[in-house]
Amino acid sequence: MYLKRTGLFFALLLSFVVVSNSQAHAFKQCGKASWYAGPTNKTANGERLRHNANTAAHKSLPFGTKVRVTNRRNGKSLIVRINDRGPFIHGRIIDLTKGGASRLGFINAGVTNVCITRIR
Repeated sequence: MYLKRTGLFFALLLSFVVVSNSQAHAFKQCGKASWYAGPTNKTANGERLRHNANTAAHKSLPFGTKVRVTNRRNGKSLIVRINDRGPFIHGRIIDLTKGGASRLGFINAGVTNVCITRIR
């Protein structure tokens, strides 16, 4: 009887850990996105700023995090890697490179509504 209870306990504990780990990666945020082609040559993590790369700036996500950015106005989406900090304008949740904004179709508008979802 003791072994059955112990095995059940460990099975429940293991399932809790697996669920907790998968939920730790869940992240979704909706708001305004803008694009930048900054005057500096370096991003906050020390990489060279490449205006055509699929990279972005976020206030708190760790560097190297990949997120899917979906333009809510036209449905286009793009996976970008976080390598910079920002945006520093109230109400904006992500800054994309000029190339990323072009691929999402909001280069002329400058700002658009998006949802971002963490991929890994």
